[in-house]
Formats: sequence, structure tokens, C-alpha cells
Amino acid sequence: MAGAANGGAELFFERMTLALAQAGETVLPVVRADEGRSGRLINAGLRPVELRFGGPLDVFTRPKMARILRRFKTEVAVAWMSRAAAKMPRGDWVNVGRLGGYYDLKYFSNCDFLVGNTRGIVDWVVAQKKWPAERVKYLPNFVEDFSEEEPVARASLGVPEDGKLMLGLGRLHAVKGFDVLVRAAALLPEVHCVIAGEGPERARLEALIAELKVGERVKLLGWRTDSGALLKCADIFVSSSRHEPLGNMVLEAFAAQTPVLAAKAEGPGEVIRDGVDGVLVPVDDVAALAVAARTMLGDVRLRVKLALAARQKFAAEFSKDVVMSQWLGFLRGLKT
Repeated sequence: MAGAANGGAELFFERMTLALAQAGETVLPVVRADEGRSGRLINAGLRPVELRFGGPLDVFTRPKMARILRRFKTEVAVAWMSRAAAKMPRGDWVNVGRLGGYYDLKYFSNCDFLVGNTRGIVDWVVAQKKWPAERVKYLPNFVEDFSEEEPVARASLGVPEDGKLMLGLGRLHAVKGFDVLVRAAALLPEVHCVIAGEGPERARLEALIAELKVGERVKLLGWRTDSGALLKCADIFVSSSRHEPLGNMVLEAFAAQTPVLAAKAEGPGEVIRDGVDGVLVPVDDVAALAVAARTMLGDVRLRVKLALAARQKFAAEFSKDVVMSQWLGFLRGLKT
């Protein structure tokens, strides 16, 4: 896994690696140098190997990885996204490329099988006519079960106990559409909104909050590690992304039994059944987002109905046991 960030894909890599080890598989994580990630894997009893995973001029990572995989007597190697796949060597093992988005398939040329974490990605890969359908597999992500999480105290967020609270989670990047969420919150004077995350859009979002004069109600919390507790505290979770191949935060809201309002980007549009286990609105539509939020926040029965259905979907499709059963069946099948 060559990613250096701590986004959904990278964190799921860590969860998957640990889950495979817990299931009795012998696992060797090969990662880009990252003190935090390597430290967490070491603390869990694994022995990660760090490689450079540089750009086109990096001619050393692939041969180094080949030697590492041979010494490990690898049976199946999984490349986590395109940068890792681009450095994947061939050998006496099966190569699997895992896609969490719509990546250029040229980076996966050394892979024998591809895995997409949404059906939309799998359908797209097959439609490129470069991979036969029998070598492309849908295997979803799993997220932590937040059902027993204690909610964050609203006072610590500067939100009144009886206030209405919308929550946004994710990297502060233009693709996440947090500017849309802030503008929607400005149309809801009785609603508070907190956004947990960090990234390059912070300054622009702070300027927008000041321009709209909503600083008393809309707050940027910075990077947080307690997403479950935040979700349990919120009345609704809002995914405002312009593009979102999956949306791990939506799955986490399902796990926390927090009602979801989402822009109909690729992933949320696949996962959410509008009006059944969440509410969908058009991408980049401030007015529609505000109207839907007002409706949900004003109807506790609707929120309960959506949250219960979402929790059931999490348990049936995105819980650790369900997803790991599928992954283990696939990977073990490749070794026979």
C-alpha cells in the first residue's frame, strides 16, 4: 500500500490487514514509509516493510518488492490502489489489484485479478473490455461497529444540548463539497453544523464561514479520531461530496445508526436507497440539501426509520464478519 494519507482507503487497508492476521492468515504489510501506520501495525503484532513507492523514476521499489515477496514465500499479493499496483512485480504468486476508485487500468497490468469495492467500479472495469468479468470481483469495505459508542458531549463542540446538529466528516478537499454543506447550513438558522477533518480547503472554508456570518453555528473541528462518538452525537450525518467512489463515512453512519443525507455521488448513490435507509439529493445543490436537512431534522420518526434500516444494511452487507467471510473465501480460493 503506497498511500501516505489517512483517508478511507488507507485506514481500510489497516483494518483489512489486521483482520486477515486475526483470521489466521500469515500477512506481510509492504507500505510506504509512514511512522504512524507502521507503528499501528507493529503494535498489532505485524512486521511491516517500508519501501519508497516513488514515481516513474523510482526503479528500485519493484525489484526490492520482488525479493521481499520471494523470501516471504508469497501465495497472494494484493496491491492497494494504483501506485502500489504500478510497482507490483510478477512471480510465483497471484497478483490482485484492489480498486477503491475509477483508476487508469494501465497501472494494474501486472495483476491477475481485480477487486472493486463497489459494484459500479466492477461494472466500469468490465466495460473497459480490458478485463474479463470472471477476473473482476466485487468485495465491499467493512467499517467499525459504532453501536456501543458513547456520544461526544455537545458542549465540547459548542453546540446546545437541545440544538439540531448536522455532522460532516472527511478531508477538507474541494471534492468533498463542504462549501455546499456550509452554504446549506447558512439557510438553516436554527441548525448547528460541525465538520471534522483537515486539508487544503480549510482557509477557503473559514473565509466562507466568515462571509456568511455563520461562525456561531458552523465549526471546523480539525482532525479527529473519534468519528463514532461524533456520529452518535449528531442528529444527521451529511455527505456533500461532488465525487465519492464509495464513501466509508456513509457506512460508518450506518454502523452508528445515524440518519444519512447525501449528495448522489457515485458511491452514496449505489449504497443508499433513497427514502429507505437514507436521503439523496443532487450533487452541488445547496437548496436541495438545505430542504432535505430541514425535513429530516424536523421529523424524528423519519430519522428513526432511516437509521434503523441503515443499521440493518450495515449488519447484512458491511459488517466485519460479513465482509471478511467474502474476502477470505476469495483469497483462499486463489491459493488452491
